[in-house]
Amino acid sequence: MSASALGHGPAPVSRVRSTLKLAAGDRAIYPGLGPCLIASIEKRTVDARVVVFYQLIVLDGSRGELFIPVEKAGPIGVRLMIKKSEIPKLLARLQERVNIADNWKERASDNSKLFTSGSPFDLAEIVSSLTELSGTRSLTVGEARTLERARRLLVCEISEVMEETKSAAEEQVDQALRARIQECEPVL
Repeated sequence: MSASALGHGPAPVSRVRSTLKLAAGDRAIYPGLGPCLIASIEKRTVDARVVVFYQLIVLDGSRGELFIPVEKAGPIGVRLMIKKSEIPKLLARLQERVNIADNWKERASDNSKLFTSGSPFDLAEIVSSLTELSGTRSLTVGEARTLERARRLLVCEISEVMEETKSAAEEQVDQALRARIQECEPVL
């Protein structure tokens, strides 16, 4: 479990909960949904008060749309996508060995904290640890869903940042995970 997710240090992506200034056309990450396009910035009247909203279009193929008050974007974890230069570090994170809790309740708690951090490096830790665990025992239904969701979000962000297909991003993730497994295998 990473120190950042447990509150023992800053999140690896410093842009996670900072003051956020986005413009129409920017691409950002909405926690739990993944990459989004800032389609517009709109003023709307809510309870006789003018509120400024970001209109986000989800880039996962669903083309879902949501409106987020500008003042709430930072606190809820909307962040800029990582830079291309950070992708090698992110893929290297998938190759690192992580400590995996022995019981499912601890793992669920750890993974929940990692998800809420909003960091792609913490998503990589979830993918790495649950992939490793699945090689030694069956995952619980919740763990299997968590792995699928973390992997999907990670692949979506890599795909958007690298401007490549999701299948190419998936191959990069798989390659990094295979490299970790090969490093761990004993040499005969």
